[in-house]
Parts: sequence; C-alpha cells; structure tokens
Amino acid sequence: ILKSSIFEAVNMGCSSSKPAATNKRPGTLRRLSKDDYLNQRIDRIDETCAATFGGVSVRYAYLSQRGYYPDDPYKANQDSYSVTKNFIGRESDAFFGVYDGHGRDGDKCAQFARDHLPPLTAAIVKKELEKEVKKPKLDDDGDELKKSIELPKDVLQSVMTKSHVECNNNMHSCKDLDDTLSGTTSISVYLHGNRNKITVSNVGDSRAVIGRSTDSTLKKEGTALSSSSSSSTLKAFALSRDQTPYRRDERIRCKKSGARVLSLDQIEGLEPVNEDEDEEGGEGDVVLGEELDEGGDPPRIWSPHGDYPGTAFTRSLGDAIAEELGVCAEPEMLSRELTKEDKIIVLASDGVFEFLTNQSVIDICAKFTDPLEACRAVVAESYELWLQYEMRTDDITMICIFIDDVSSGSTKDLQVIASVASTGSGDGADDDDLISNTARPVRTTMTAEKSRAIMNAKMNMFRSVRDVDQFEEKDFDLESLFTEKTAEEKESIDEAIRASVMFQNITDDQRELIYKAMEPMPVKEGQTIIKQGTAGDRFYIVDEGRFEVRIVPANQINDDDAVGNCVHVYEGSREAHSHPSFGELALMYSAPRAASIIAKSDGLLWALHRYAFNKVVAEQSSRLEAEKLLKKIDVFKKLPSDSLKELSSSLCEAKFTRDDVIINEGDVGDSMFIVLPGGSCKSVLTSKDGSESEVELKEGGFFGEEILTGDPDKKYLSTVTATNKMTCWTLQKFDAMRVISSLRKEGAKME
Repeated sequence: ILKSSIFEAVNMGCSSSKPAATNKRPGTLRRLSKDDYLNQRIDRIDETCAATFGGVSVRYAYLSQRGYYPDDPYKANQDSYSVTKNFIGRESDAFFGVYDGHGRDGDKCAQFARDHLPPLTAAIVKKELEKEVKKPKLDDDGDELKKSIELPKDVLQSVMTKSHVECNNNMHSCKDLDDTLSGTTSISVYLHGNRNKITVSNVGDSRAVIGRSTDSTLKKEGTALSSSSSSSTLKAFALSRDQTPYRRDERIRCKKSGARVLSLDQIEGLEPVNEDEDEEGGEGDVVLGEELDEGGDPPRIWSPHGDYPGTAFTRSLGDAIAEELGVCAEPEMLSRELTKEDKIIVLASDGVFEFLTNQSVIDICAKFTDPLEACRAVVAESYELWLQYEMRTDDITMICIFIDDVSSGSTKDLQVIASVASTGSGDGADDDDLISNTARPVRTTMTAEKSRAIMNAKMNMFRSVRDVDQFEEKDFDLESLFTEKTAEEKESIDEAIRASVMFQNITDDQRELIYKAMEPMPVKEGQTIIKQGTAGDRFYIVDEGRFEVRIVPANQINDDDAVGNCVHVYEGSREAHSHPSFGELALMYSAPRAASIIAKSDGLLWALHRYAFNKVVAEQSSRLEAEKLLKKIDVFKKLPSDSLKELSSSLCEAKFTRDDVIINEGDVGDSMFIVLPGGSCKSVLTSKDGSESEVELKEGGFFGEEILTGDPDKKYLSTVTATNKMTCWTLQKFDAMRVISSLRKEGAKME
C-alpha cells in the first residue's frame, strides 16, 4: 500500500454471518488520512462472542495489531483472520482461520486466503456430502441424513488438502495481486460440533495450540482458568508443527526440488556452511536452529540460481517462485475429539511465538475469564518483547477460543451416522497423540542491529537526564522500599509477572519480597513515565489506566518537541484482570529506553527498581561468570565482591559480525570489552618503529581496559577486529570510574 493511497479493510477478516452467495467481496475499502491510519493499529471483535456448536459450548474473540516498521510507518497489516459460523449451512459447524501474509503483496494474499479458503472448503465439503447422501443408506430420508451425516477423517482431510491447493492455484491466477514473491501462511480449525471434533490444517509457521486441564477438578465457567497463587493448571500442547527449514524432513523435501537452505549470515559468508548436515543418518530437527537463530537469523529457502526468494518457511499459499523450490500449499492436518479437559484453543500468527513459548501463551490466557482480555494480554506481551529485542515489531494476530463445555448428549444420534460414514472409507482413529515440540527456537536475544542501537544510544546518552536516583547499588536500602500490599494488590502484581521469563524461577520467599519492593506510582493524564533515549532502571506494571507507547525517529531523538508515533497502547484494569507490563530489560542492565511511555489517563503503576530485583533474585550465572572475568583485569583485582557485582550489573551485550572493527587504535575510548563464548577477534598493536604485532582473543579475553583511567582523553592502544560473529560484554568507562572513585573516596587502597 503506497503512502499516497492508504486504505483500510472494513470488517477486515470477519466472514461471520455472511450470506452463502454474494457478489460483493467482504472488505470494502475506504480512504483514510495518514494520522487515522497510524492510530488505527488494532482490529478486534467488539466483545466476546458466545456460541454453541453441537455439543461444544465456546466463547471466542480475536484481535489483530499492525506492526511497527520505522522505515515504513504506513505499511499495511499483512495479517488477516476469519470466523465463519453456520459453516456449510450447519449451526453445529464453524471455521476459524488466521493468515499471515509476506512480501510486497502480502496483505492482499492474506485477504485473498481469508475470503476464498473458507468458501472453497465449504463447497468441496458439500460435494462430498452429496456423494454420501446418494449412497444406499439405512435411512432413506435424504434431507435428514444430509443434515446429520459426517465425513470420515480421511475424506475430510482430503477435502482440506484440495481446498488449500485450489486456493493456491486461484491466487496464482488472480489479476489483483502479484504472488511471485508474495504469499501467506494459513492455520485453521474446522470445528464439527455434532461429533465434538476439530480438524486443524496448517500451511506455514503460524500456529495452533490447545491448553488442557491437568487438574482432576475442572474449573467452572466464569472463573479464571488458573489461580493467582499457583502456576497454571493448563498444559500447552501443539496442534500444528511449524513448517520451516528448522525441520529436517522439510529441509530434505525442499532440497530435493533444488533449494539451498542457508541463513542470511551464511549467504553473506559470515558463517560456515555444513553441506553434510542432512545426510542420511542425521538425527533431530535442528541442532542448526539453536545456532543460526541466536540473533534472529533463521535458515531460509534460496534458489540455486540466485539469492532469492529467502523464505523462512517451507509451505505457504502463493509464493510462485518458492513453489518451484518445494515450498508447497499442501497442509499438514490433525483431527481429534474434544474432551472436558480441553479448555483453550489459540490460533495465532508467528509474531506471537517469536518470543513466547506455547506454554507462556496458554499461561497468559488462563489468567482471564474473557478471551478478548486474553487476546489483549498476549498481543501486548508479544509487542513488548518485539520492542525489547528488535528495531521493529511484526504484525500480530490471534484468535482465542475458551471451551466452556463439551457435551456427549448427541452420541446416540451419532452412532448410526458414524457407522454409515465409515463404511468402506477406512476412517481411522483420531490423532490422539498431540504433536511433539518441534517448533522453531524461541528468540531470547536481540538482533545485532538492536544491540548496536542500544550501544550507540548509551554512548550518546546524557547522564543528566537519567530517570533513576543517583545512588550506588551497594548503598541501596531494599527495606526502605517495603510497603505491605493487600491480597488484591498482590494478585495484580502476580498476574503481571507470572508469564515473564525474569520471574519464572523465583521462590515463594522471593515473590513475597518482590511484592513488598514494588513501589506504588500514582500517575496523572499526560505524565511522561519513560522518555525515549534515557537510561532505565525500573520495570513497570500497569494496575489501572491507559498508556501510549511512542517512538521518535532516530534523527529526532534530541528534539524535545518531538512526540513520535503511537505504536501501542497498554490498558490496565483490576476488574478485567488485565495488567500489562513494560521495561523488563531494565531489570537486567541499564540501557536506553527504546520508546516513550505517556499516560493517557489517570492511573496507578507498580515500579520495581533493578537494584531491588538484584537483591531479591540471585544473579544469573552469566553475571557471576562476568564477575570472575572482571577479577582478572588488573584495575579490578583489588575490588571487593560487592563492587564487582555492581560492575557486572552495568555490563551490556554488544553483537558484532565478522570484519567489524570494534575499536580503533588512537581513538578516544569510552568502553572496554570482554569476549563471550563462541566469539573471537584479533588485536593489532602498532609499535613505535611501525611494526605490527597481532594477538588472537577468544572467550574470556578482554581489550580496551587501558582507557579506564581518570584521563578523559585516554586513547585505545590497538585496533580490534571481529573474526567471526561474536558477542561481547561492554563496560563503559563512566560506570567503571564511578565505582573506582567511590571506593577511593572511602579510602580503599588500589594498585
């Protein structure tokens, strides 16, 4: 969508209650102003919908949030979705789908799938039902039989394959879009209420997950699916497998069509290529994945003739060029019967699962009684993680279905129907064994681009505008923050931190201390909570109120009048049990804020200082290792343990690719560096006579420590260049000298 021609799809993605035949495509277009388009990032159902499909009673909701792309703020939401009740004319059936587009015409491809896949599927199902009706039956009442007959599993899965392939072929021939290098994924659930069954069809790397009760006592309708005082009683199971090059079977299939499977770093020669990784005898889906996706660089599909198309998935609708390389439209399917233990079904685009595990998504959903609030919470958490670890965010779309009851009341009628339907068809048992965990690795680190942006911002940051109190960690008095919290306040805090990785392994005693250390922070409308570019040392939980996330372009960061674009809104409510959080990275290290947070209403926040968190929660093993490494550096050898701990909390990760020049001999320095595992670099020192000496530095090696003096113009003595993709701890001179100066003031003797 061009900036000069901005449109919004009205009723986008909702095919519910549409007439069976219509000449008007859903998704009428209307022109929007640029400001309207920027603000209308969220498309959702107005309120949760309750429905009964045969013996299955559900409540469902959906929400889609357009991503934030700094280089293209007007980029269209390339996700879409569909919810079709009265599927094939039956009140007992429903079809739910999520479609994640990609490429220049990705939005059009996703909308095409949304508009065509459900009716194509319905038409083919009806044809198969007509065939069954025409067969000799025990019951000669054709109309009644047509309403109640069910297709056997193998026939229905054949129908789903046909509809996806036909939708793919129709997309190729559509004149309104170009799917040469564009396409869409598709994840759908076809609910057959009369049989209490679902059929899940997956093309690509969007995902379906089910949350099943592990308690013998099932929760009643209208109550949260997990208590606030314990971990979730629901266990997440995959209903689909990501079809990506992380899977060995998918890699081999595409390679047979001539595809190359490489990451971007491998394409650019920054990482080695193992040609024998998929030879016979290899095991596992990917040892490959854990290595290549460290910084958001997954394996991709490439032509043998050039660096295209570069898809990170192995199946899709559209993608005509990738189709020649084995990227096909045939879905993988799973059919199973729903039981009373099944409580939540989630369909979502890969933007949700980039940083969240299946279990984390189910845990978040289980905190709510309303699936719309669950959608809001999951999307908000995903969005926050994207902002923390990336320079952009993906489009994020989710359908959440709460299963309130699964009745067996229609079994009597189904026994005859099932026996008729299975005659001669070989209708086998359901896929009772839910899919094993073969998903792509969840991202836990930021990209090199994001790391460099944080490092640059930190170097340019004005210490006078820090949003933290000016005290040393060793002088920090944790108990001075303690305030007793009510049971309701503890519940709000617990709801917010339960799904956070930072709080996953805390003990009950540590949890109680965190409750006490949380500072209540009343706010007024218009108040700036966080200013982009300033250092952050606090993590925030929204108890009540609305808060805008605004990002100012890099070239306006020092403009006090710049307000930036609103890219997200956090909404907290005790009544709705909705308590989003932001600023989680501040608990690990002091880094510049990636965005500004501004209150759009009066409200209340809970704030947790990093120093408080460090005193409550044991330091991570990597930080403990960092303290040992710091102890080896001459200038730090005499430091007491609490000072080393304070220095380690100031360390920040920086990522480099091969041939990056990290420091230059003769440049005024402001940071020293420690090489982390897997990294290597070369340090070249030029002597007075012009000769050069070279030293290789590997894990645990350090450089740049010569600038840690009181001389503000102290220069680096060598040039250091990365020899592979590597990560370093960086320690700024300011932080090191602050600790050293503090000790000198106390009369500590240092050599």
